[in-house]
Amino acid sequence: MRKKKKMSQKQMKEAFVSNHNGTSVLEVTEGLCLPALCILGRGLLIILSQHLRSSHTWRTPFFIDFAFIIVPVVTTLTIFSSFVLLEYLAVIIFGAGLFYQIYCRRTCYARMPIKKIHEKFLKVSLESEHIPAISCFRVINSAFTAVAILAVDFPLFPRRFAKTELYGTGAMDFGVGGFVFGTAMVCPEVRRKYTKGSRFYYLIRSLYSVWPLVFLGMGRLVIIKSIDYQEHLTEYGVHWNFFFTLIFVKLITSLLLIIFPLNKSWIVAVSITVLYQLALDFTPLKRLILYGTDGSGTRVGLLNANREGIISTLGYVAIHMAGVQTGSYVLKKRSHIKDWIKAAYRILLTAIVLFIFLYIIQVNVEVASRRMANLAFCIWIVASCLILLSSLLLGDIILSFAKFLVKGAAVPCSWKLTQSPATDKKHSESLVSEPEGKKPTLCLITAMNRNQLIFFLLSNVTTGLINLSVDTLHSSNLWAFFVLNLYMFTNCLIIYVLHLQDKTIKYW
Repeated sequence: MRKKKKMSQKQMKEAFVSNHNGTSVLEVTEGLCLPALCILGRGLLIILSQHLRSSHTWRTPFFIDFAFIIVPVVTTLTIFSSFVLLEYLAVIIFGAGLFYQIYCRRTCYARMPIKKIHEKFLKVSLESEHIPAISCFRVINSAFTAVAILAVDFPLFPRRFAKTELYGTGAMDFGVGGFVFGTAMVCPEVRRKYTKGSRFYYLIRSLYSVWPLVFLGMGRLVIIKSIDYQEHLTEYGVHWNFFFTLIFVKLITSLLLIIFPLNKSWIVAVSITVLYQLALDFTPLKRLILYGTDGSGTRVGLLNANREGIISTLGYVAIHMAGVQTGSYVLKKRSHIKDWIKAAYRILLTAIVLFIFLYIIQVNVEVASRRMANLAFCIWIVASCLILLSSLLLGDIILSFAKFLVKGAAVPCSWKLTQSPATDKKHSESLVSEPEGKKPTLCLITAMNRNQLIFFLLSNVTTGLINLSVDTLHSSNLWAFFVLNLYMFTNCLIIYVLHLQDKTIKYW
C-alpha cells in the first residue's frame, strides 16, 4: 500500500510538470533581461556607497549581490511573474535615482558640461582580463536554471513557464540552450587555449575533457533510477540526460572546429539547422522523434528509449557553434568605450534580425520545439542569448560612465578604466582603482562563474533533497517562496565561501 502511494505521488509530480504549451517569446525575453538592469543597479549602489565612505565586511557584498541578482530571478519566476513590467519600472526608477546622485556628487570633471564629459568618456580605454558581460551572462543563466528546476515543482510557479511538451517557448526551455551558448563563448577554441601541438593532440585533449561529464551523466542516471525519482520522459528519453547532450555536443563541435575556421562557425551553425529542419520536414525523422520506429511511441531499444535526447543534439551543436562565433566576436581586442558601444549595438541589431526571422519561420515553417531542437528553437535561443548579452554590455558601459565620474570607484566584475594616451592625462590617476592584490574579490558573480558546474550540481542535489522531504504539490505560496529563497541562499553561500577560500573545483 505504501509503495502504491509512493508511486502515485511520483506520477502526480510527473503530470504536474508535463503537457504544457509555454508562453510568448516576449515574456521570456522580458524575464531574461531584467537581471541585466538589476546588475546595473547593483553596480551604481556600490559606487555610491564607496563615495559615501560606507565600510563593510565580506557579508555586505554577498547580501547586496544576492538581493540584486538572485531575489529578482526568484520573484520574476514566482510571485511577480505577471508584473514584470512593474519590476522594470521600479528598477529603472531606482537606478536613475542612484545615477543622478552619483552625477551630482561626482569628483571628476565637476565643473565640466555634460557634452564635454561624454566626449572624454568615449576616448577612455578599458583594462580587463575578461569581458564582465560574459561572466554575468553565465551567472544569470545559472541562477535562472537553478531557481526554475525547483520552483517548477511548486504550484507557485506559473505552468506557462514550465518546459513545453512538444511546441512552444517556455521559460525553462531556455535553460539548456543558454547554458550551451554561454559555455561556447568561453570554450578553449575561442580562448585559443590549445594553440600548440597538432590537431590530433587537440582532439585527444577534447576527448579527455569530457570524462567528468560521463561520470556525472552516469551518476545521475543511476541515482534517478535507484530512488525512483520523478522524470519528464519526453525531455530527453528514458536514460539520456543533460550531461550526455553536453558530451556529444563537445565531441562533435571539437571535430567541426578542427575542420572549419573559427570565424566561419556561423556558417556551420546555419548549415546544420537548415539541413536538420529539411530532414524533419521531408524525411521520417520527425515521426521517429515523436512516435518511435514503429509509429506507436515505443521505447524498446536504445534509440527509441532516448530518441529525443539523441536527435536533438544536432540542434544544440548548432547553438554551440553560434556561441563560438559570438565569443570570437566579443573577445576581439577593443581599446575604447566607443568600440564597445558599436559592438553592443551590432549584437543587439543581430538579435532583432533573428527575432524577425523567428517570427517568419514560426508562421511559415514550424513553431519552436524544445523536444526536437528544430530551426525555430535554435534561432529563438541564439536571439535570446544575444539580446541578453547586448543588454549586459550596454549596462556595463553605463556603469563605466558612472565610475568615470567618481575618483577611485571600483565595482567587482566590471570593466576597469584607464586613460587613453591620446587624451588629457590630468585626471588619469582618478580612473584607475587601487590594486586589489591577490585576495579573492568579494563578488557573488565571480564566485558563481568560477564554479559554475559545481553550482549546477549543488542545485540539482538540493532540489532532489527538497523534493524528497517536502510535499511540493500542496505547499502554500508563502512557504514555497520561503523555501526557494532559502535554497538559493544556501547554494550561493556555499559557492561564495569556496570563492573566499580561493577554491576552484575542477577535475579536468
